[in-house]
Amino acid sequence: MEEISALVDAGNVSPGPPLGPKLGPLGVNIQQVVEDINKETKDFEGMQVPVTLQVDPETKEYEIEVGKPPTTALVKKEAGVEKGSGNPSSEYNGSLSKDKLEKIAEMKKEDLLGKDTEQRMKEVAGTCRSMGIKIDGKPPQEFIDSL
Repeated sequence: MEEISALVDAGNVSPGPPLGPKLGPLGVNIQQVVEDINKETKDFEGMQVPVTLQVDPETKEYEIEVGKPPTTALVKKEAGVEKGSGNPSSEYNGSLSKDKLEKIAEMKKEDLLGKDTEQRMKEVAGTCRSMGIKIDGKPPQEFIDSL
């Protein structure tokens, strides 16, 4: 088995670099691999995600493992902001709804330590606090305290 890892533009992978040149010598159908990666990463479109391919050069079979973007990238995407606040304790750069916060907590379920959705939402809210992103129009700490 050959392992290929790359950071790709989710939902917008092309047969060119970084994957094409690595896949070519293995004899797999590069276009099919690219289409499969784009299908598996479409939920993260507009972000870069880590992808690992396990390729068997003999049978030309492959498995795709898609990593999750960092929580900060998901928060920025859902809040529609380019970056967090430079002074998150007093200046806010955006806002998330409780539903979007829950969506991020579910997407990152395997990576977060919380045992249930509420605890995972608190973890994501902590990230929002450090980025200056409000939740339902409130400072993140107020939201955390209300759970």
